[in-house]
Amino acid sequence: MTTKPDKNNENDKNNQPGENIPSTEAAKNAEETKAATATKATTGATGTKSPGLLHWIVAAGGLATFASTFLAWTYTTEFPGNLTVTGYPGGLQVLTLVAGLLLTLFALAGLGVKGLRWLTPAGSTNALRLLALGAFGTTWYAVLAIAVELGGLVNLEPGGFVAAVASAIPLAALALPQDARPPAEPKDLPSWAQILVLVAAFAIGLYAVSYGISTEYGELFIGYLILAGCVAAALNKSGLMSRVSAIASAHRQIAVIAAFVAAAVFPFTQENDTFTVIAVNILIFATVALGLNIVVGLAGLLDLGYVAFLGVGAYTAALVSGSTASALGVQLPFFAAVVIGAVVALVFGVVIGAPTLRLHGDYLAIVTLGFGEIFRITVNNMDGDNGPQITNGPNGIPNIPALDIFGYDFSQTHTFLGLEISLYANYYLLMLLVMVLVVVVFSRAQDSRIGRAWVAIREDETAATAMGINGFRVKLIAFALGATLAGVAGTVQAHFQGTVLPEMYMFSGPVAPNSAFLLAAVILGGMGTIRGPILGAALLFLIPAKLAFLADYQLLAFGLALILLMRFRPEGLIPNRRAKLEFHEHQESADQHDVPERRQSAESGATTAKAGA
Repeated sequence: MTTKPDKNNENDKNNQPGENIPSTEAAKNAEETKAATATKATTGATGTKSPGLLHWIVAAGGLATFASTFLAWTYTTEFPGNLTVTGYPGGLQVLTLVAGLLLTLFALAGLGVKGLRWLTPAGSTNALRLLALGAFGTTWYAVLAIAVELGGLVNLEPGGFVAAVASAIPLAALALPQDARPPAEPKDLPSWAQILVLVAAFAIGLYAVSYGISTEYGELFIGYLILAGCVAAALNKSGLMSRVSAIASAHRQIAVIAAFVAAAVFPFTQENDTFTVIAVNILIFATVALGLNIVVGLAGLLDLGYVAFLGVGAYTAALVSGSTASALGVQLPFFAAVVIGAVVALVFGVVIGAPTLRLHGDYLAIVTLGFGEIFRITVNNMDGDNGPQITNGPNGIPNIPALDIFGYDFSQTHTFLGLEISLYANYYLLMLLVMVLVVVVFSRAQDSRIGRAWVAIREDETAATAMGINGFRVKLIAFALGATLAGVAGTVQAHFQGTVLPEMYMFSGPVAPNSAFLLAAVILGGMGTIRGPILGAALLFLIPAKLAFLADYQLLAFGLALILLMRFRPEGLIPNRRAKLEFHEHQESADQHDVPERRQSAESGATTAKAGA
């Protein structure tokens, strides 16, 4: 009698652990997964066809936008920038030219053209979308500005209409599918090539900043803001900024030297001192913002009266530096004035902080706001009538002499290695050295034991106290150190301005620095970082200064810009890693959940099923 073999036993035998032979169903699933992966690689993340055609459309639109700038956009020179010349772009046309060129290069990089792939290490889709919006916004702003200022579209030459149509073509980038490929691995460059990349990056940055500060009229500055914002976001999305940051981290000392040299060269790129004065004020504002960053960004203390410490340093320097209106009648050297201004600000920081830092949250903010207003009112009343004659009341302390350090007179023009250093360039270079000092202090404090204690207090004061950190002492040190740095900046400000007035140290106003602008610079730039407050201070001082032509609408436009920035970049322009994760925690979670759904099991060769499937 013949016995039929048992199918179950046979299957069990075929599926013994040592055999490693996949079942028919598992093999089939593996083949389907490979096919799906290949299809996705060729069609993109959205399942559409190859985006090559759209890339060619964007490249063609960028090239047409570039070419349109060589045509006349209007027939009259009444619109600033002289857009009447054919074959020579000027004014707002230059911005459109740059936008068209970048669009073309990035579109070709997205197509995989050799020699351009390094432009988009993290993919080209998002970068092209932002560049397309930048080109469209800049060009259409120029066209509409011509129509509004000159009284209608009839004032446009055919070149203006060509530019408007050409800049709309690259908007096809909005239909591009997301890049499915992972970020490309960076190529190993020799050290000399990496250093050249850093030098080129800082040179381009210096030129871009100098161009923005030197814009001669409001329309050009607004167009510059539109384009610069979109280009910066595009470079970030393309991964290019991350590459440069990685190189800078690998060559930190060279990067710091290059950044300092680029900043020091700025005054020599200007034809006059108009914008050097703005740069000096930006450095003063940025230095004070870094001091506030210790209090707000590291220790998490909301200080609304911080500008008062700047005023303490400025008034102290004015009283001891030989001003004809000084009640003390003494003239000390600059270094002595700096030390005294810093010490007096430190004392004020301790005196104000000792009784108030036991408060928390809104209560602390209200008390510090009161301190700032008390300081302004007090120096306003010390005029000999309402109080002792010390600060000359609302008239302030004028005629503060220019600095003279070791025989180097800051009020005179000097020549060094064939370069002419003007009056304001003297103060610019001095303030640059002061900022370097403040950056060193901030970085050392941040990385120290006390810096880690500040962060612990900021995150959870109760938990930090339970771990043995003396919260009150740590917060008082932060308050005192921040006040000291503001006092140092105030001493330089007093000599640079030549006079100090109570109105210069208000809580808020249309002109920086004031407490509201300082706090905004720290928050918008990126709390707890070094570059963030510097960038935030530069923007918050430069933008109101350049938008003065808007008159009564200046604060309205400025407020709208802040709202948009907080909506799309709540963690700040240059956030630290912790803040970025906190504000985008839902995105990080979504990305982490997406990975296992597409992951192929290495053991079985089958696709891992979704949860609940």
